[in-house]
Amino acid sequence: MNRLSDRLNRMSYSQTFVMSNKARELKAAGKDIISLTLGEPDFDVPANIKQAAHTAIDENYSHYSPVPGFLELRQAVVTKLKRDNNLDYKPTQICVSNGAKQSIINVLLAVVNEGDEVILPVPYWVSYEEMVKLAGGKSVFIKTSHETDFKITPKQLEEAITPKTKAILYSSPCNPSGSYYTEEELRAIGEVLAKHPHITIISDEIYEYINYESKHKSIVEVCPELYDQTAIINGVSKGYAMTGWRIGYSAAPEWLAKACDKIQGQITSGANTVAQRASITALEADPKEYHYMIEEFKKRRDLVFELMKDIKGFQVALPKSAFYFFPDISYYIGKKVNGTLINDSDDFAMFLLENAYVASVGGVSFGSPECIRFSYAASEEELRESMKRIKNCLSAAEIV
Repeated sequence: MNRLSDRLNRMSYSQTFVMSNKARELKAAGKDIISLTLGEPDFDVPANIKQAAHTAIDENYSHYSPVPGFLELRQAVVTKLKRDNNLDYKPTQICVSNGAKQSIINVLLAVVNEGDEVILPVPYWVSYEEMVKLAGGKSVFIKTSHETDFKITPKQLEEAITPKTKAILYSSPCNPSGSYYTEEELRAIGEVLAKHPHITIISDEIYEYINYESKHKSIVEVCPELYDQTAIINGVSKGYAMTGWRIGYSAAPEWLAKACDKIQGQITSGANTVAQRASITALEADPKEYHYMIEEFKKRRDLVFELMKDIKGFQVALPKSAFYFFPDISYYIGKKVNGTLINDSDDFAMFLLENAYVASVGGVSFGSPECIRFSYAASEEELRESMKRIKNCLSAAEIV
C-alpha cells in the first residue's frame, strides 16, 4: 500500500521553485548563476510599510485575528476596490488569506466537486492546474499563442463550456505572458460568461499595478452583471514588494465570501497579524507613491526586449504588463544543441542553466511547452549579463 495519497501523487512540484532551488544548489557549489526564475520584486519594502509593522509589534498585535482578517484591513481593501476599480463591496465580502495563492484555493475548494471542470486559458500560472487537481476538479485548457498575444477569444470560451463547467480561472495581467485583457476583450468574454451564471469566475489580478499601457480593468467593473458569480483575487506581494509577508485577499459575493471564511477557518485561520497591520498602510496609500517600482520595471523590460530580439531562435513580443518575458523557442524543440536533445522548453531551460549559467523556467508547467519564462525583476547588470550569456551560448552551439 502506498503511504501517500492519490491526491498527492496526482500533483507536481512547482516548477518555478524546482528551477530556483536548482540555481541555488549550483550557486552554492561555486557556479556563477544568474537566476531569472522567481516573480519577486527586488525592491525593498517601502519604509512607511516597514514602520507600520514595527508599530504593530510595539502595540502587541501578537494574537489571533478574525479568520477573514482584521476589520480595518478588510475595510482598507473595500476602500481600495472603490478607489482603484470603482467596485462596491462590504468588509463581510472580503477574506484576507496567507497570500493570493490561498485565496484562489479557498474559492476552488468552495465551488468545485469531484469531476467538475475548470477552464484554464493557456498559458496559466503553474499552480492553477495543481490547485484544480487538489480540489478534485478537471482542468479544461484553451490554447493561445504568441500570435494571439496569449489571449482567448469569446468563441473559444463558448466552445470550452460544458454542463460540467464549474469555474474559469485566469490572471490579467498574466503570469507568465505579460499580456492583459482590454476593456473591450473583457466585455466580450463577459457576455459569454453571463449566459452561464453557474460558472464561478476567478479573476487573479495580483499584477494589477504593473501595467505599462493603461489603467487596469477588472471584469466586474466592465461587466457588473457578473458581480454575483465573480471572485476577485489580489494582494500586496507584487505591487508593494511584499512577497514574503504573505497577504492576499478575495472579494466575492456574500455566498462565496462566507464559504471562503469557513474553509480557511479549518485550515490556517487568520493571516499573520503584523503583516495584516502593515498591509493596511500599504493599501491606504496612494498607489502613485510606489510607482517608482513600475517605472523601473518598464526600463528593464525595454532593455531586455532589445537584447532578447538578437538571440538566435527566440520569437519575442514586448510584454505589456507584469515582469516576465515568455519567448517562443520552438526553433530548438526536437533538435540537439551541443548533443543535448531538446524535447520541450523544460529541457531548454535546463540547457541554459547548465551551459549559460542563467536560470529560467520552462513553459511546460505553464501549459506552453514551446515557451520559456524569464523574470526581469533583477538588476540591470544581471539582465545585461544574462542576455549576453544566452546569446553567446546559443550562437556558438552546434544545433542539429
